[in-house]
Amino acid sequence: MVEEKMGECWSQTKDQFDNLEKHTQWGIDFVEKYTKFVKERSEIELNYARQIRNLSKKYQPKKKEEDDNKYTWCRAFHSTLNEMNDYAGQHEVIAENMMSQIIAELTRYTQEIKTERKAHFHDGRKAQQQVEASWKQLEACKRKFERDCKEADRAQQYFEKMDADINVTKADVEKARQQAQMRHQMASDSKNEYSSYLQKFNQEQNEHYYTIIPNIFQKIQAMEEKRIERMGESLKTYAEVDRQILPIIGKCLDGITQVAESIEPKNDSSQVIESYKSGFEPPGDVEFEDYGQAMKRTVSETSLTNSRPDNKADRSSKSKSKTLWPFIKKNKGANPEDFSHLPPEQRRKKLQAKIDDINKDIQKEMDQRDALTKMKEVYIKNPQMGDPNSVDPRLAEIAQNIEKLQAEAQKFEGWLAEVEGRMPVKSDPPKRMSVLYETQNSMPPTNNNCAQDRESSPDGSYTEEPSSEVQSKVQPETAESGDEFDDADEEIQPTIGTCKALYPFDGVNEGTISVTEGELLYVIEEDKGDGWTRVRRNEEEEGYVPTSYVEVFLDSNAKDVFSWRRVFLSEDS
Repeated sequence: MVEEKMGECWSQTKDQFDNLEKHTQWGIDFVEKYTKFVKERSEIELNYARQIRNLSKKYQPKKKEEDDNKYTWCRAFHSTLNEMNDYAGQHEVIAENMMSQIIAELTRYTQEIKTERKAHFHDGRKAQQQVEASWKQLEACKRKFERDCKEADRAQQYFEKMDADINVTKADVEKARQQAQMRHQMASDSKNEYSSYLQKFNQEQNEHYYTIIPNIFQKIQAMEEKRIERMGESLKTYAEVDRQILPIIGKCLDGITQVAESIEPKNDSSQVIESYKSGFEPPGDVEFEDYGQAMKRTVSETSLTNSRPDNKADRSSKSKSKTLWPFIKKNKGANPEDFSHLPPEQRRKKLQAKIDDINKDIQKEMDQRDALTKMKEVYIKNPQMGDPNSVDPRLAEIAQNIEKLQAEAQKFEGWLAEVEGRMPVKSDPPKRMSVLYETQNSMPPTNNNCAQDRESSPDGSYTEEPSSEVQSKVQPETAESGDEFDDADEEIQPTIGTCKALYPFDGVNEGTISVTEGELLYVIEEDKGDGWTRVRRNEEEEGYVPTSYVEVFLDSNAKDVFSWRRVFLSEDS
């Protein structure tokens, strides 16, 4: 009846203590086995992610292959590589989540359940040992009672024998009677002791099997059920870890699909045409050369000896002049600086790209010169900040660099003018002259022997001829541009953002402005590397403050301009 009231509980297996101990140990071993499985799965995910990253890195475009990005199919493949890199990152996330959410938790829980199981079975063994000790004591009491009963029975029989014998003295009979009574009393005491201990043992045994052991087994049962529940939660987490990254992996695959759909075959074909069109006109019809005319002449020794050398020379000159441009062998040596080995259209593109690169270098040098000039002015006004003369060597070096770059730009502009079929003259200044070069009124133009001063000969070679048309035109333009810059300096510059003064600053020197802590000002010129920022309080008050004294907030448009400018300069460097 008691077991029926307990229901489906482990107390019904109170006689299966050893089997339950083995079963719980097997359950813990199973948790450790599952933990090892998840750990190996996470290692597989990490290795897979590493291999995907290495594969993506292996097929990333090299620096010499960057021109391939002009084709949509190349860009699509490169985008696919980037998406695969993100795809690999998601598998790393799987491994990390499995390590933190499953492996670490199960490892900690396994240690806890081992300790709990050990305590429960220790209590069970202790209860069993106590019951066994009580049983042994009960058996001892029982054997003593049995022994005392037998002794009392023998004493009683001896007394009755002595009492019936007429030859025995009365004293001996009395002694036998007393011995029998004593043995009966001992048997009675043993009976009472045995009865008392038997009652106690039965009570302890009932408490053991119906209270102590069931409580211990219920705790073990709760521990085992919690372990099984934890296994189910871990399996659910195992699935959720994979499910969480599916949307991101889906976006990666959608990205690959989108770039695949963005491929434009016609646009790529146009890019091929744009990249490789030469600019040559198709050759005209080849004239018929009649070698049979010599057969109609009167053959003589004089005519034969005189005509043969002339015919050889004539044939060689004709074959030389009639070589078609598609079959001209390319020079496998070093390419000339003016790209004259290329077809006209390709040469024009190369020259224009070279000019753009030189202009970027000139702009970079000009920015450095402006920053150093401003720094020198600050040093002059504040000698304690630095020696003004220490900047002069660098300024001189920058001036030489600008002069060299301007000369090089002028040289390539001349070659570009040749390709476009117009040489620069006084009445027609070259439109592709570098703006940066024209605005450098502080640097005089330098004479250079370049292809701008050359004329093309019929066979493609060049002859040097002095020419000063470009220089005579550049000087007046630079003077005009200088005046324009002077007028622009007098205008109020637009603001590019705001700033807040972090500390007070006393602008005692010329060109600086005093500010108080917490004051809001307009920014009209960002720090160019000299440590000073140009600010304005109103339309009349403006000047420089240390950049470290203010917190600058650039407008969004200004931020874009300056960020692109920094990227632009960093790429050049």
